[in-house]
Amino acid sequence: MSAPIAAVLFDKDGTLFDFSATWDGWAAGVIKVLSGGDAALAQEMAASARYDLARRSFEPDSPVIAGTAREAAECFARVLPGRSVEEVEAFLDAAARRAPLAPAVPLGPLLDALAGRGLKLGVATNDTETSARAHLQAVDILDRFDFIAGFDSGYGMKPDAAPLLAFASAVEVLPERVVMVGDSTHDLIAGRAAGMATVGVLTGPAQAAALAPYADVVLPDIGHLPGWLDGRACG
Repeated sequence: MSAPIAAVLFDKDGTLFDFSATWDGWAAGVIKVLSGGDAALAQEMAASARYDLARRSFEPDSPVIAGTAREAAECFARVLPGRSVEEVEAFLDAAARRAPLAPAVPLGPLLDALAGRGLKLGVATNDTETSARAHLQAVDILDRFDFIAGFDSGYGMKPDAAPLLAFASAVEVLPERVVMVGDSTHDLIAGRAAGMATVGVLTGPAQAAALAPYADVVLPDIGHLPGWLDGRACG
């Protein structure tokens, strides 16, 4: 019988927040600013980041989707004359804090319901911790979490299991009693490596077929998590 779940660790972008609704239009604006209105340069930037300017959306294989702010900056800086990676990264981090956040579901009620079950809650993102906290605060859910880590928090980054194991240690829950919830294979591979249950969600660019090999279940969004937990407990 599976160990009862005592803690839930969420990815941020594509999981708590709908990826396309939050980041696709934002990226078009960032490219416009950094390219200075140069259409050819904008196209080079988009190609480097695997972003479709015509459709205003990231390609499913874009390294930006599950990558860090540094990796996104590297994509853009390599085609931007006279701009260092550090300069671009600082610009992206500041711009990301002003992104038009689109929660995947009403987050406050869901998180309160999970906490009401006695579950410990955390966030592990490949974004910066500062941006993560700013985003969670912007939608008034920062205080719902017992643990928040970005790629720069000192625990490493997904798909490494280290930040997930740091959460388990921080909340004093065995890894096998934690569920990792995410929209990318990075999230789920990290969860499996940590010995956790894994739940994929379809509010990011990845399709169910890509997530299924690494997930115990693939759900439409995190709003279905309570039902899955109920079914797992009964099973």
